[in-house]
Amino acid sequence: MQLVIVESPAKAKTIEKYLGKDFKVLASYGHVRDLPPKDGSVRPDEGFEMDWELHSDKQKQVRAIADAAKQADRLILATDPDREGEAISWHVQELLAKRRALPKDVQRVTFNAITKKAVTDAMGSPRELDQDLIDAYLARRALDYLFGFTLSPVLWRKLPGAKSAGRVQSVALRLVVDREREIEAFKAQEYWSVIAKLEQDGTGFDARLVRFEGEKLEKLSLGGEDVAMRAKLAVESGTFRVEEVETKPVKRHPYAPFTTSTLQQEAARKLGFSASQTMRVAQHLYEAGAITYMRTDGVQMDGSAISAARKAISNRYDGHYLPEKPRHYSSKAKNAQEAHEAIRPTDFSRDHFGSGDEARLYGLIFKRALASQMASASLERTTVTLREATGQHELRATGQVVKFPGFLAIYEEGRDNRDDDDEEGLLPMMANGDSPAKKGVEANQHFTQPPPRFSEASLVKRLEELGIGRPSTYAATLQVIKDRAYVRTESKRFFAEESGRLLTAFLERFFPRYVAYEFTAGMEDELDEVSGGRAVWKDVLGEFWRDFKPKTDEVMERKPSEVSEVLDEFLSDYLFPPQEDGSDPRLCPKCGEGRLALRGGRYGAFVACSNYPECKFTRKFGQPGGDDSGDDEELGTHPETGEPILRKSGRFGPYFQIGEGKEAKRASVPKDVEDVNLDWAVKLLDLPRTVGVHPESGNEISASIGRYGPYLIHDGKYAKLRSTAEVFETGMNAAVTLLAEAATRGGRGGRGKAEPIKTFAAHPTSGGEMKVLAGRYGPYVSDGTTNATLPRDMKPEDVTEQDAIRLIDEKVAKGPAKKNPAASKQAAE
Repeated sequence: MQLVIVESPAKAKTIEKYLGKDFKVLASYGHVRDLPPKDGSVRPDEGFEMDWELHSDKQKQVRAIADAAKQADRLILATDPDREGEAISWHVQELLAKRRALPKDVQRVTFNAITKKAVTDAMGSPRELDQDLIDAYLARRALDYLFGFTLSPVLWRKLPGAKSAGRVQSVALRLVVDREREIEAFKAQEYWSVIAKLEQDGTGFDARLVRFEGEKLEKLSLGGEDVAMRAKLAVESGTFRVEEVETKPVKRHPYAPFTTSTLQQEAARKLGFSASQTMRVAQHLYEAGAITYMRTDGVQMDGSAISAARKAISNRYDGHYLPEKPRHYSSKAKNAQEAHEAIRPTDFSRDHFGSGDEARLYGLIFKRALASQMASASLERTTVTLREATGQHELRATGQVVKFPGFLAIYEEGRDNRDDDDEEGLLPMMANGDSPAKKGVEANQHFTQPPPRFSEASLVKRLEELGIGRPSTYAATLQVIKDRAYVRTESKRFFAEESGRLLTAFLERFFPRYVAYEFTAGMEDELDEVSGGRAVWKDVLGEFWRDFKPKTDEVMERKPSEVSEVLDEFLSDYLFPPQEDGSDPRLCPKCGEGRLALRGGRYGAFVACSNYPECKFTRKFGQPGGDDSGDDEELGTHPETGEPILRKSGRFGPYFQIGEGKEAKRASVPKDVEDVNLDWAVKLLDLPRTVGVHPESGNEISASIGRYGPYLIHDGKYAKLRSTAEVFETGMNAAVTLLAEAATRGGRGGRGKAEPIKTFAAHPTSGGEMKVLAGRYGPYVSDGTTNATLPRDMKPEDVTEQDAIRLIDEKVAKGPAKKNPAASKQAAE
């Protein structure tokens, strides 16, 4: 028997169909072990020795692999054809050797696509494990561990509220923060454009004023309304004639097939996918045999694939769309390895595959790959220059027409930010001496715009341009900075959060070398040298550790107050920018005497008055510029007690307070309350609200707001409410019903049995109807027997039937969750 090891059950199922009865294919379910998340897992003083720990949820699967290996004559390691795939194979081999279950014949095979030909060809060309790739994996894993586990404790002690730092994530975060600074420093400039609305032979077109009073106009030349109106009058009163008509042919060439990075960028622009969603869907397509391997920076296609693409083009289009010779591409990206093919369909005769997100992403990959072998597009660009008699004023009209679409017939690349001056369209036929009719003249006001915030597509593009990280890791990197709440996304753009801004400032001030773009890119170069066998991995680590460890020790010796003082100075322009009235931006707005400065507290950084404790003014770190929102605001008095009600700002956000000292009562301002006024304050401070007496028990039903949101309570039993408004609006009948429904669900239930978000056909193995449901700990899929939590990057509404089957199968394969022995013992007692 020959045992084949791959990563996923879906891949195992596909491959097993292509191999004979003598083969048994098992999945490792990704990495089987990793460095334990504790000190000492990598020991620099012992030659960077590393400890490995088997993942607790992989024990059952590794046992099954070991049992099968003992019966096997040959072990074939067929994990993915990249560094991570090589590492998984190495870990499996090491574990089997330790368990004395390693067959004598061990071979490594790789294939770029899961098709019968690719798999059988690979089986006929085995090799040994690539030690250079393994060394590169060890170097990268140890480097990331040493960076995170050495630097993070410094953050926890010197920068309260900081969660972690990472070699690549911190630099990606710096890019977002730097862009935020650029936007804040940007000063908008006013400018005007003058557009003549002209018509020739019944066809209207626009012409822009490009020369005024003999001077060529630049973008900002017309800087105010006065000069713009003067220019408009000159165009209105002048008679303009055509003096030049220039027509130039333009060629547009097709784009290379997708790499990991360009796929993530285009999927973000055209499909609205996050980087992690793109990679998840691409993984499904690869495992189903629909596309080639999706983690690659290569842009070239296999010769047979190019031939297949050219044949598909000739079948679809006439001969003009097929160039005489095949197209060949090379990457312009920094640090590109080009070890694998570009991402392409495995079968160019199949223009559709799957459904939902899979079909959309496959369509994008298919069109891009096919277009890469099509003829160039032919366009014609026309520029018409019009002048009035004195030659002092000049108008220009431009237009563009596609004469032959070529590859544009199937694919055009998206853009992150379109230029306002883009001018495309067909101009009417004109000749020298023509005087088009003037239908109107517009003078339009504009303002220069700050650089746009990064989208996932533009951030991935920038990381690749700088040579930071690797395309295969971008999705995970962006997910980490979002999960750590260092950034947030609004309208698919990244905004730096307070914590991310403060962390970046700390790293820039105390660890400038290690968040420098050039250093991080240089480390990638060194790791690539290890991959190519041109550098020793322990030497690379030693050089890094020699400087990094003393630097962290030096910063750890500093007092937190010293760190706050340094950051206060470093961030002074942001926290205390000049006031419009020229007053001191650091003067305390409450006492009028103290000086404001950055302070570190248990829950993070904040700005406080130097006269503390006499003056207790504070404001959050993220309220720069002397905003006095930290001061108390009196909303009015309580209608019954006459006591003043204050709106205050604390570490956890705004809240209401009535009374002072130990007798004070407080209520947080709920996020779903937009109009913060006295009426709301009174209602919230008076909670809990008595809804009424339960008709069966005779005990009160109360409504209030707790740690987990609004709720009803009766005799110690809870029912969840959907909003703050329902706390005050829910009546007796509704309350009794909600409590009864919650009781049937067993505890803090919501509104009875949850309606499924989506339903599918029966699971092919269990026979149970599959549903997507909302659970207490997040959405999940279920067939009535097995529940599988959705991955963090998968939206419930995006789940496909194939997703549901795969998630349930993976959960079944992992086996039941391991019980806590201590908890079991307590339960028995």
